[in-house]
Amino acid sequence: MPLGDATLNEAGISLPIDVNAEVHTPESAEITPEDLSELAAVEAELDTRWPETKIDPTLERVELLMDLLGNPERAFPVIHVAGTNGKTSVVRMIESLLRAFHRRTGRTTSPHLQLVTERIAIDGHAIHPREYVRIWREIKPYVEMVDARSEVPMSKFEVLVAIAYAAFADAPVDVAVVEVGLGGRWDATNVVDADVSVIMPIGMDHTDYLGDTIEEIAGEKAGIIKARSGAADDPIAPQENIAVIAEQDPAALEVLLRQAIQVDAAVAQAGAHFGVVSSTIAVGGQQLHLRGLGGDYEDIFLPLSGEHQARNAAVALAAVEAFFGAGGDRALDRNTVKEGFATVSSPGRLERVRSSPTIFLDAAHNPAGARSLGQALERDFEFTRLIGVLGILGDKDATGILQELEPHLSEVVITQNTSPRALDTYELAERARDIFGEERVHVAEQLPGAVELAVELAEDTDIQSGSGVIITGSVVTAGEARTLFGKDPA
Repeated sequence: MPLGDATLNEAGISLPIDVNAEVHTPESAEITPEDLSELAAVEAELDTRWPETKIDPTLERVELLMDLLGNPERAFPVIHVAGTNGKTSVVRMIESLLRAFHRRTGRTTSPHLQLVTERIAIDGHAIHPREYVRIWREIKPYVEMVDARSEVPMSKFEVLVAIAYAAFADAPVDVAVVEVGLGGRWDATNVVDADVSVIMPIGMDHTDYLGDTIEEIAGEKAGIIKARSGAADDPIAPQENIAVIAEQDPAALEVLLRQAIQVDAAVAQAGAHFGVVSSTIAVGGQQLHLRGLGGDYEDIFLPLSGEHQARNAAVALAAVEAFFGAGGDRALDRNTVKEGFATVSSPGRLERVRSSPTIFLDAAHNPAGARSLGQALERDFEFTRLIGVLGILGDKDATGILQELEPHLSEVVITQNTSPRALDTYELAERARDIFGEERVHVAEQLPGAVELAVELAEDTDIQSGSGVIITGSVVTAGEARTLFGKDPA
């Protein structure tokens, strides 16, 4: 479609996308084998582009594509979430709260566990493969125009961001909750002018791209805290630029606060302005008392385990309060907040996939994530024997992950997921033996065999009710385990 044929969506934004297409497939519509076949063909096409692990630090390509598409990223307010750990869970919590307040939401997360369409959701439902394919085909000519004008063609992640923003404008959504892919400053998602910027805890990860010190990494993630150049015209959006900052290493916090001051952003800081008053274990999750920007919120049930998820909930609540302008003596409706938290799900985050023995899977893929996982297992469960199934990618701190998990696991089964970036099973096993000792380390080259062996080891006790298995080490490992246990894509 030539640019002159662009149409207007409900927000008045010019889009070279046919928003009056013959059909907009409901997210809940049945997914047929033909849908999956077409999706696979598109994925194979997009996989010829640079992967997410290879970046060129510039926003020029994405900005040019957004211009050619009529700037769909300006069609909705945005809550933008960066950080090292907890981003996906917080994005899901924020979105669930917004939907409880009757807002039509768009959501992006990355990477996906099982199917790429998980990355883009409307009103809490992953975009249908037909919609994903349709939008790609409609924006493809404009992507190719950008490719022709650039020394480096658009990466796959840049294209995925464009598909997401086009889908949100097309829907249209009332607000988008956007997870940063990598870093912040040069991340493709950062073409938006966020109404609320959220920075989750920052740790040492992706050091080859983001820097070798916590200050350097914080500087990259702080790049999403920007001076607002014109927010979407929406009466529910905040009238000032707000940065919500989770608990941080002091060195990282200093960098974030300096950035906020530089761009004249108001700051809501964990510990100083909001936080967790109490968290107690409950059946199926935990019961929370949160202190928000607008007051206390008690008797909140969160169907997720671990103190780290309680802290994530406090951040999510503060972000939604900031978005709606709550603060001082103005609190959000507490019953609606309870409803929003009660319906949260975060697949692949200490997710139970089987009982007897209990089997969990978790996407922890760096030492900080493994530390939170270990603490959650100790606090929320009473295992007498816990077997770990570990498959880790080669560009991650495998030794750090193993060291964090060692105090919590009786034995480990070392394996390898199907990612080309996976650390070799036997190399990982050697590192595990250095930390766990020879007797506690077992090897199975493929995940199905590793899980089978772990179940046998867990059941090798007279008290099976206290036995469990945790499958972790990578988002890829967690995703493949979900498929193995027959879980539908999130």
